[in-house]
This record gives sequence, structure tokens and C-alpha cells, in this order.
Amino acid sequence: MLNSRALAAHRDTTLPGATMETKIAEVTVLHNAVIVTMDSENRVFRNGGIVVVKDRIQGIDQSAKILENFGAIADHIIDLHGQIILPGFINTHVHTSQQLGRGIADDVDLVTWLHDRIWPYESNMTEADSYLSTLLCGIELIHSGVTCFAEAGGQHVSGMARAVELLGMRACLAESIMDCGQGLPESWAKRTADDCIKSQKDLYKEYNNSADGRIRIWLGIRQIMNSTDDLLLATRDAAKDLCTGIHMHVAEIPYENQLVKDTREVDHGTVTYLEKIGFLQKNLLAAHTVWVNDAEISFLSKAGVKVSHCPAAAMRMLGFAPVKEMITAGICVSLGTDGAPSNNRMSIVDEMYLASLINKGREVFANGTTDPTALPAEMVLKMATIDGAKSVMWDNEIGSLEMGKKADLIIIDPSSWSMVPIHDCISSLVYCMRSENITCVMCNGQWIMKGRKILTMDEADIISQAKHASSALLNRAGIKIRPRMNVL
Repeated sequence: MLNSRALAAHRDTTLPGATMETKIAEVTVLHNAVIVTMDSENRVFRNGGIVVVKDRIQGIDQSAKILENFGAIADHIIDLHGQIILPGFINTHVHTSQQLGRGIADDVDLVTWLHDRIWPYESNMTEADSYLSTLLCGIELIHSGVTCFAEAGGQHVSGMARAVELLGMRACLAESIMDCGQGLPESWAKRTADDCIKSQKDLYKEYNNSADGRIRIWLGIRQIMNSTDDLLLATRDAAKDLCTGIHMHVAEIPYENQLVKDTREVDHGTVTYLEKIGFLQKNLLAAHTVWVNDAEISFLSKAGVKVSHCPAAAMRMLGFAPVKEMITAGICVSLGTDGAPSNNRMSIVDEMYLASLINKGREVFANGTTDPTALPAEMVLKMATIDGAKSVMWDNEIGSLEMGKKADLIIIDPSSWSMVPIHDCISSLVYCMRSENITCVMCNGQWIMKGRKILTMDEADIISQAKHASSALLNRAGIKIRPRMNVL
């Protein structure tokens, strides 16, 4: 628990469950901490201090020097007693508007997952549903130390934006965009490429750089199977004009590659075709990217495309992504959870653990030999922090703890049964830490969680509302979950 002065609080009665406690003193000093900076020199301060002035880091050094230089002017001086400070984690692929659909699509293939569960669910969402779903998702993200996320494409971005503003997080929001394909709900099937581009430009105009600069609007492409060439090329050009990113699911399953080969006359699949039409650019965040060959890895690397690796979702229905090969080729690979219906757990802490184990195990499967050094702990930690920031094109301000960067940080209490004893700090953060070890989260210089309690809303109220909203939404969508066992 932090021993800081009481924060000024106010209630925003226009939003459900809001109890905003976000005003922070001008100068805050955190000291007597292990600080893992994730900077270019990989500095770790065993007894470090950090100074936050408004929304930025204005000092980072040994505790003694920080106290000497800033102690007299600090409004808050907080002794962390050896706890660990990390940059806030960055989740580079999550569907926040799918949170109310947790558990509706377990143990099914991807096409069934989309056509029979997710599309009926999403097409029946209201803006209020999207808002509440994003709040619920945000609660789980914050508890796992996430301060910034990249929305993978969902419904009612306006609802997402309202939720992100209240949560106090940072986000790159994108609409789910499709203009063709089988199985689409009727209302979606009528959209043209022009409609899709106009909708996103309107969202960009209204919400980009809102919420004190914490929200950025990206362009979305759900997947190549639901995109005409007109949409792909118009999206590429619009993103260039707006100086923003594109978030797209890429090469998820063999069926996708085969369909591209059959209908678009290329010799392999999605990445090969995107390279052919000039879609691969450094502002593209490619999610999953499981079924790619060596030539396509080279295409991605040369274009500067970023990849979001989602270990749990990949193992559930997609397969082994060639993460080691992509990193070796110089591709920036980060971590995502995907949405609740394809993972169920929105914990980037879990994804770090899984990423290392899965990619070590893949070496046995692919090559018949073990490689315990595949994706070591320090690389996984980079994927969740600075490489995540690079993936969302925000690394000039977040992803590492450095002078002048935004004050996005988390505090980890390692003194629990899950982490004691610590012989190697970096190893323990990846292989031992649980979400429960994360006690405090700061984003943009404001505490959004302290003592494991989220300060920006009433969690219990949001959870209660989510239960009712989810049931009503599934009823509208006609989705029925059959009991798996003999329920009496």
C-alpha cells in the first residue's frame, strides 16, 4: 500500500459506477525500489528512485541521488521498500467489445467461431454494450499491469472511447472493418469500401488525440477474407494521409492462405498477396501471423511490419507462430491477449509466461531438438514493454522508463509465495509473477490502481451491470450455450 497523501476525488454521475480518483500531486518521488527501465541500455537500478512531474518522468537514478535532488520539492515521497517498478505493459491485440462474450465460443474452429458466434454477437451490440464491455475488459487489463492497448477491431468505437477516457488508460482504437465475404450479418454486408473509409475518418476526426492525448484512432481491416482490394488499398492510402496505423488479422489459418491462393492468384497466401499490392508498410500491425513461410517473413521484415503474437489464442485454434524466426529476421514482435471469446484470460502476465514456454516447445516440435534459450525472459519482457510501444508507434513516449517519457508504470510486490525467493529479477518477472503481484498502476502520471484497487470506477458495479447486459445481448443474438455435462 502506498503511503501518499489522500488524492482529491470527485464523482462523475454521468457514467455508471464512476468514482474518479485521479488527481495527482505535481511532483511524486518513488524510491527504494528495483527499477527495470527497459531502456536501450537495459539498466536495472537495485535501489532506484524515479520522479514524476505531472504526466512525465523527470528523473531516474539511484535513490540517494533522487532524494537529494528532488526530496525538498516533492509533494509525495513514497518508499517502496524494495518493490519492483516496470514500464506499464502494452497489449497489442485485444477486442475490448468482445468482453461480454467471454465463454461463448469455446472449443470450436475459427470459421464456426466467426460465423455462428462472434458475428451474431457483435452485430447485435449497442453502443452501451460496447462501452460496458470495454470497461469490463479494462478492469482486467489494469489488474494485469496494462497501461496501453491496441484495439483489434470492434463495434461502436464511440463507446470504447468513452470507456477508455474513464478508465484512465491509453489506447489505439480501431473499428472492425469488412466489405465482403460469406456469412456476414445483413447490415454489415451492405457496406462498401467507401463507407468503411468514411466511417473511420469520421472517428479519427472526433476521437484521435482525445482524453488528454491518451486515445489514438487507427484504421482496421478485420481480415483479408472479408476485404476487397478496393478496401485494402484505400485503407493503406488513408492511413498514410492521416499518419496513423493499420491493425489487421494476418495469416491466421491454412484455409485463409488457400483461399487467397485460389482467388487472388499468388503462390502462397495472405502475406505474399499483401506484398504484391504494396500493402505491407511500417505502420501495419499484423496480428497472429501464424502461417507464413521464410519468404513472407522476409517481406514483413523489409517492410517494417510489426507483429502481435497472441500465444493463448494461437494455441487454441491457430497453431505455432514462427516467432523466433521473425525476431531473428528483425521483425518487431509484441504480445497480445486477443479477445475474451478466443482466450478468456485478458492477462498479459499469463501471455508472457506462455510465450516463452510455447516457443521453447515449438523447437522440439519443429526441429526435434530442444532449445531452452528460445525466447528468453529478457526478450519476452521486451515484447510486453518497449517492443509493444514500437508496435503501436508510441515508443517515443512509452514502453520504457526514461527521462522525458510519459509516466506509465506499474509497481510489483514480489514478497508473496508466487515469487519468493528471487534469485534473478528478470526471470522471476516472466516465469513467476502473477497478476496478483501487481499492486499499483500509473498511466499518464495518474494512479489508476493502488493497493490492487482500481480508482477510476466501482468494479463491483461494472461487473453487476455486465452480467445483465451480456445475457440480454446473447438473447438478441440468438446465441445459446448448451450445457456440457448433466446439469441438474
